Amino acid sequence: MFGKVVIVGVGLIGGSFALALKGAGAVREVVGMGRSPEAMARALELGIVDSVTDAPEVAMQGADLVLLAAPVAQTGPILQALLPYIEPGTVITDAGSTKSDVVASARAVLGARVKQFVPGHPIAGRESNGPDAALADLYHGKKTVLTPLPENAPGDVGLVAAAWRLCGANVHTLTPEQHDGVFAAVSHLPHLLAFALVDDIANKPHADLLFGYAASGFRDFTRIAGSSPEMWRDISLANRGALLTELDAYLAQLTVLRARLAANDGPGLEAIYTNAQRARRAWSEAIETAEPQPASAPNQEIT
Repeated sequence: MFGKVVIVGVGLIGGSFALALKGAGAVREVVGMGRSPEAMARALELGIVDSVTDAPEVAMQGADLVLLAAPVAQTGPILQALLPYIEPGTVITDAGSTKSDVVASARAVLGARVKQFVPGHPIAGRESNGPDAALADLYHGKKTVLTPLPENAPGDVGLVAAAWRLCGANVHTLTPEQHDGVFAAVSHLPHLLAFALVDDIANKPHADLLFGYAASGFRDFTRIAGSSPEMWRDISLANRGALLTELDAYLAQLTVLRARLAANDGPGLEAIYTNAQRARRAWSEAIETAEPQPASAPNQEIT
């Protein structure tokens, strides 16, 4: 389906995208670009990409699709480097975890060519990073959210959607603002909390003792604190407004919990725990019973 696909940032996200397209027999050539020569050499060694280059003019020549899989703060500089070499038929997308800032950067850099940029975000990941973390089935049965621009041609949006479906993903559509509000609550805040808890314990004088007794509950709650600090720094700052709103709501909930704990209010604590348990079980059951969407199914709209 694709002659040439360029991956800028061949780590977990970009590498998995490349492996999935290759596994589907949907791409003839994958070219990798990135900041780290060591990472690029490893991606080539693993067969994730067919070639690597640090020359945008080489990478972009004849490119059908370009995926930006780098920290969101790099979106503007990357697009600036690619801009002189973007051909009329090339479609660019991204995998950033925030969208309003990415769209603003794309508009500022690309100008009228922003019509060739279709923003996206695959909802999948691991705590591992780099080419060695890439998995061909990372996106299978997972959601990918596209946040198309008014300037995008329907065919270009369809091309990006088709690429993600070939990776096994279910494609959904949101506006950039909807996207950032949703993921501030269910992704960005949980990462902030996990990082904060581990940092707090690591800074205690008896941290070794505490970590020595930490078990499965701590491991499950803090797993995402093993993610890339650079990436999550950029995500936190890029979505600062929505994240602050969610953080304030969470602090208010903690204040309620503290008051009930201080008052020895067992029924009050249990009521919160019961409501949370009920909601968590309902969500888990919905995930477990959901049928994977066929690769040929149309876009699903989330409103």
